[in-house]
Amino acid sequence: MIADPKLLGIDLGGTTTKFAIMRPQGEIQQRWSIQTDVLNDGNNIIPNIIDSINHHLQLYQMSAKQFQGIGIGTPGSVDYQTGMVDSAFNLNWDRPMALKEQIELHTNIPVQVENDANVAALGERWLGAGKNADNVAFVTLGTGVGGGIIINGQIVHGQGGSAGEIGHMTINPQGYRCTCGKRGCLETVASATGIVHVARDYAQEYAGDSELKASLDNGDDLTAKDVFDLAKQNDPLALKVTHVVCDQLGLALSIVAVTINPQYIIIGGGVSNAGDFLLQRVRESYNRYVFSSVKKTTTLTLATLGNEAGVIGAASLILNK
Repeated sequence: MIADPKLLGIDLGGTTTKFAIMRPQGEIQQRWSIQTDVLNDGNNIIPNIIDSINHHLQLYQMSAKQFQGIGIGTPGSVDYQTGMVDSAFNLNWDRPMALKEQIELHTNIPVQVENDANVAALGERWLGAGKNADNVAFVTLGTGVGGGIIINGQIVHGQGGSAGEIGHMTINPQGYRCTCGKRGCLETVASATGIVHVARDYAQEYAGDSELKASLDNGDDLTAKDVFDLAKQNDPLALKVTHVVCDQLGLALSIVAVTINPQYIIIGGGVSNAGDFLLQRVRESYNRYVFSSVKKTTTLTLATLGNEAGVIGAASLILNK
């Protein structure tokens, strides 16, 4: 038995890779981050992670023997047998990369690899809004829309690893074209880019007085945050746009709720920073669409861990193992 065992959580992102050394109880002892170097076809990423781990263990006068394991959350498709990662296009990994094998080889610490949306779900479930409940669904609203589903404390992968792809649920068959090739995915309206798309679309037909419309007509660079900020100031076009977004999200989450009836559905990602304004409106739509007995047992809530969900969830992979 290791005395005072440590976990190392790694959140591998397209711009930054975050690291955290934790105790099994969930206390973060050390944290740092490095830039993710996606140049050279992403071939520098794994060596940079290995160098950073070994450098920091030396710095903190720690050895590989003190660690129960390393958990890594990564974009792309994960082969859960081998720890290979493929199709992580924002890392320039368009071919299988031996993430687990390479890091184990050069650190002498066992490694678990998981999809990044799933580790964020695990983090929120363990130390965040999920309050360590057995059954939790997590939806992250960022550049895209991701998700993770936890049943009986375990991430659900599904037959091909695509369970929890909430962003690609079709909510409007006549809707916008998605990057996946389908029409009307949740991602096309509820992601940060989707919200701006809805705003541009509605602005074209909107004839009233609106700061949002004036900005869009001006060709200003607008973000989802701008749309929600204007809605909070009662801008009529922004209110219309946020109504559409929250309605579609409430519909999608009502389908998740009736399918798995989790204790919590947690909304995270950058868009969730709109806070109670977002949650209240999504709840109104959700309550309208959801099956009544599910309404009594599934609670909609906002994520609480922010950017730390990834490293915390990654570290928890070792405990779950």
